Amino acid sequence: MQANKPNWWIAETGAWIAVNKPFGLSVEKTLGAFDTIEDQVLAYLSRQTTMPFVGIVHRLDRVTSGILLLAKKKSALRKLNEQFAHRSVKKIYLAMVEGVPTVPEATLSQWLHKDQKEKKALVFDEPGEHRDVCQLHYRVIQHNQTKAMLEVELHTGRFHQIRAQLAALGSPIIGDEKYGASHFAYADKGIALHARS
Repeated sequence: MQANKPNWWIAETGAWIAVNKPFGLSVEKTLGAFDTIEDQVLAYLSRQTTMPFVGIVHRLDRVTSGILLLAKKKSALRKLNEQFAHRSVKKIYLAMVEGVPTVPEATLSQWLHKDQKEKKALVFDEPGEHRDVCQLHYRVIQHNQTKAMLEVELHTGRFHQIRAQLAALGSPIIGDEKYGASHFAYADKGIALHARS
């Protein structure tokens, strides 16, 4: 880490800043969210310029840790949003899951419905009303009898997608009680899902 940089700082240019978001923190300012990554980056940039700009390019769930990209200029935000919209950005995650998938490497293509009331994603094998295509590729990189470490490449960026699809596979992420994990303890306010790159 460079001198005078926050512990979440990874890299920075004139256009963007990459940070390592710890689990338990929200990405952006919303009602009831305090000391968010957006707040912390804004405070950091305020030491460099009088009118800092922080643009949210993409999001991570509060319970998820990992790399997050934020724009420092409106023009950069537009360009980065285009890259994410056209899926030219590759997003890789590490997930520690309960159980070991029977297939060591596969692409999961399903349909996801966001249940607004329960704040939960429901996964289906068939299309339907208010269901969006969701797709990811996973690969088992380590395992024992009871759990596995997966590398996950996200092809679509739906609400709780990785969490819901892995749970539907029968391998919920460790610590993710919302999606059925129960066998292993994990950190308070966090699950074993990390945005690696």
